[in-house]
Amino acid sequence: MNINQNISDNPAEKDSAGFYDPSTQSFPTSLEGKVLFYIAIAFSVFQVITAAHLLDLPSQILRAVHVGFLGLLGFPLVCALKKQNSLFKILSWGAGILSLVIAIYQTIEYTPLITRYGDLLPTDIFFGVIALILVLSAAWIVMGYALTLIASIFLSYCFFGKYLPGIFQHRGYDFRQIIEHMSYGTEGIYGIPIYVSCTFVFLFILFGSFLERAGMIKLFNDVALGLFGHTRGGPAQVCVASSALMGTISGSGIANVVTSGQFTIPLMKKYGYSPAFAGGVEATSSMGGQIMPPVMGAVAFIMAETLGVKYFEIVKAAIIPAILYYVSCWWMVYLEAGKRNLLGMSKDELPSVINALKKGWYLILPLVVLVYLLFSGYTPLYAGTIGLAFIVFLILGAPIAGTLSKYKRVMFWVLLGLVSASFFEMGIKVIVISISVLVAINFVFKGGRETLLSWRDALAEGGKASLPVGVACAVVGIVIGTLTLTGAANTFGQFVIKVGENSLFLSLLLTMVICLILGMGIPTIPNYIITSAIAGPALLKLGVPLIISHMFVFYFGIMADLTPPVALACFAAAPFAKESGFKISLEAVKLAVAGFVVPFMAVYSPELMLQGLANKDISTIIFSVGYICIKAVIALLFLGIAAVGYMNARLNFLERIVCMAVAILLIAAIPLTDELGFALMFLFIIYRWFKFRNNNSISA
Repeated sequence: MNINQNISDNPAEKDSAGFYDPSTQSFPTSLEGKVLFYIAIAFSVFQVITAAHLLDLPSQILRAVHVGFLGLLGFPLVCALKKQNSLFKILSWGAGILSLVIAIYQTIEYTPLITRYGDLLPTDIFFGVIALILVLSAAWIVMGYALTLIASIFLSYCFFGKYLPGIFQHRGYDFRQIIEHMSYGTEGIYGIPIYVSCTFVFLFILFGSFLERAGMIKLFNDVALGLFGHTRGGPAQVCVASSALMGTISGSGIANVVTSGQFTIPLMKKYGYSPAFAGGVEATSSMGGQIMPPVMGAVAFIMAETLGVKYFEIVKAAIIPAILYYVSCWWMVYLEAGKRNLLGMSKDELPSVINALKKGWYLILPLVVLVYLLFSGYTPLYAGTIGLAFIVFLILGAPIAGTLSKYKRVMFWVLLGLVSASFFEMGIKVIVISISVLVAINFVFKGGRETLLSWRDALAEGGKASLPVGVACAVVGIVIGTLTLTGAANTFGQFVIKVGENSLFLSLLLTMVICLILGMGIPTIPNYIITSAIAGPALLKLGVPLIISHMFVFYFGIMADLTPPVALACFAAAPFAKESGFKISLEAVKLAVAGFVVPFMAVYSPELMLQGLANKDISTIIFSVGYICIKAVIALLFLGIAAVGYMNARLNFLERIVCMAVAILLIAAIPLTDELGFALMFLFIIYRWFKFRNNNSISA
């Protein structure tokens, strides 16, 4: 967003838990806003040059500087956007500068801190305490009180857990030991989550920001409108399709709600959808973007790093459930539209898909390159760097190409493509030199200068958009640090295992409930990290494959943002729908039925996440995966029919019960349930066909 834009008056960033997403607003127009704007640019530039290894820093310093930038930008920016008084502004800038000072201290004292590890100086302890206070404060300001409260409870357990009775008691830890564990090293606030934030996640956020600047959102909307706008329930189908496409480049569900919701929700209301249902469709569709490959939410990168597997393995596990999620959304919308007799839009008022692709096809190329690199086994950091460089080439090259004749334009793009490809042989320097040349050329003419300004704005937006993710990763490190220091995860894990000895389903149900409860106050990222650290190892011991156990937690972390009473995504949609977040969440839960069902099906049938297929021949794999996919689709279709109460006509109560029975039988993974489910399905279809035919005969 342009630095000179006005602050949006959008209350979507704030819900009953105090969650605040700075990425949903523009930078202030004041001098303070301009300073923050360039701090955000500096943040992005620092992350890019370290990711490209133009500046090689030890991992600990990189993490510390990343957290320092989060504080320097986050404290005063949120304070300015909330329009706090002068005292709060002074305090926020003080906190921001202090965050940077701590980063500088850790950078200067990097080697001495290593040598005196286990015997810190009083100065080290002082800065360690301040770092903890600042991280907790930043979480309160950006993420709301819920996550800060949870992290504070865990931190208090380190200090006072020795006084608790029974299994909750630990041996006790010295004050210095706790501060050292939390504020230094790689176990506390500088743990794996913040490492992932300062490497993979930031690059992909910036990648999405550049694509949006280049016009990808418009391309997605035009394609979705052209393909689905004329169908039954067209506006809502457009919302589902565009959100699925947005999910390929953006891992932030709430950001997707705010970005696309301002267009799709009024469109749905215009064509007869209720405000609550329109908001529910947008919230549900946008949250699904976090599980939509190839660029999933930050959780996917954290999961890959935590499990020590390639990112491709996470994508592989997510692909079928993600498709099922959006198929379910589309089906629910289709049924709802049929029930309410909501027609599609006129083809005359819809954009042409072919024309949209002709104008913006080149925007898909960076995404294609990114997917290729990720699926070829390259690291997300490498793939993200190349993908980002590619989109920068396109953005900077477009205004130059526009001044050339047709043949010269083709030659220009071919040459630029060859230069891009030379990276694999000549390294990052050729990319840096090429971008520098393109920047210099763009300075020469007006269109180029406008492009550079857009490029600059994308850098600032990327820095701002990283704040919720980065702060969440930093503060959740306190929770993980507590678990690793005290071994508290084992206590809950033993409880889950004990429950699972009698019923795996009850263990899964308990894990789901914990995810939903935590999600009442905290976003998906910390929800996943906390729950997976506690329940993940326990589910593994109960025989649930490692990736599936973590994906199970991930899915319900997403569902928590749609589940009342506190549903972050639904509250983000509320201002556009002009309806309460609670009412929207009731509709969202119904629409997101796949998100509640598919994880359970994957546990009992790992083929749904392409797991457990090693050492099997190709025909067996095709049959196994095909069968479970067909069964899942049918189960979701009948679950939707039961929930909406409509097939080709309205269903009575008994018919809805039968449909629900079909779904439950197909979802269950016990002997004879599949056979009974398919038999009941065929009987119901035959019954509905005869009933529909007889009704038509009577009408005639």
